[in-house]
Amino acid sequence: MKTRQKLRKALLIISFLIFPATFYYLSPYLIIDGTSKGIISGSFIFFILLFVSSLFLGRAYCGWVCPAGGVQDIIIQVNDRKIKKGNIIKWLIWIPWVSIIFLLAIRKGGYEKIDPLYQTTYGFSIGNIYALFTYLFVLALIVIPAFAVGKRSFCHSICWMAPFMIVGRKLRNLIKLPSLQLASFPEKCINCHTCITNCPMSLPVEQMVHANKMEHTECNLCGTCVDGCKVKAIDFEFDAN
Repeated sequence: MKTRQKLRKALLIISFLIFPATFYYLSPYLIIDGTSKGIISGSFIFFILLFVSSLFLGRAYCGWVCPAGGVQDIIIQVNDRKIKKGNIIKWLIWIPWVSIIFLLAIRKGGYEKIDPLYQTTYGFSIGNIYALFTYLFVLALIVIPAFAVGKRSFCHSICWMAPFMIVGRKLRNLIKLPSLQLASFPEKCINCHTCITNCPMSLPVEQMVHANKMEHTECNLCGTCVDGCKVKAIDFEFDAN
């Protein structure tokens, strides 16, 4: 395993280990509660940062530091079944959710204060039994699909954070901002299928290489295909194309 993948997996594991302390900042409810009171909460700030980062790094957050991604990558050792479809559900969650936040902000007349630690206990998410049960529910929402369905099922079908980055990436592609992306060299590919086998997001990487089209809404730029390709048919680049 290359050093870069060791680092990536270490970051994911660390992120998952501290998830009990940070999960409120990823909460889809906390931003609604804060908005109803005119408060910009930690989750509001975090989701904005996700969108901004996606303009330059795509969904690299998902592949490198997301706690949900970390635990799902661990579960791949138990169930490595590929996921081919199912990404529409997260949009059925995200669109009404964002609409509710928008309407609440209008009803409240905007935001009155910023409180990054809103509803946390000195910045930590779990401060009472209610928060503990909320954490366990969110954890179950992540791990059960991964065990029952396959690779990164939560990322494909449920994650309410992914659309922020997908929309940001599409905007980046539209205005051609320089950003991190994959580059392919089809003439080098030997059709060994290693990239397809190893991809945690179950993407048709080999087909993408031959088509010389590496952009994909579900790609999290984890670099597994880059580091696993012995003939260097895939690489990272930072470009505006």
